[in-house]
Amino acid sequence: MLASTPKPPYYAVIFTSVKHKNSSGYAEMADKMVQLAKKQPGFLGVESARETIGITVSYWKDLEAIKKWKENSEHLIAQEKGKKTWYKSFKVRITKVERDYEWGVIDFA
Repeated sequence: MLASTPKPPYYAVIFTSVKHKNSSGYAEMADKMVQLAKKQPGFLGVESARETIGITVSYWKDLEAIKKWKENSEHLIAQEKGKKTWYKSFKVRITKVERDYEWGVIDFA
């Protein structure tokens, strides 16, 4: 499902990753982090896909909201577990969305 975002500007955190084959507990933690992020002030939405490379894009009101999410105590635990257990590699990119547009029927229900 595509995230319903406000009119720009807003920010996107793009997290790309390659997991180890045995990533026991990953899916549960990923779901928990999405639920936790939804409760954070400034969170706007999230989109995610996983094949060989996983890509998760979360959308935020501003850089301060992103900083607070990065420093969230439960998120810090998940980050450490990811480095030690689940990921072969990952990269985080933070960008300002200055323009967006869409096409087609998007069901946000």
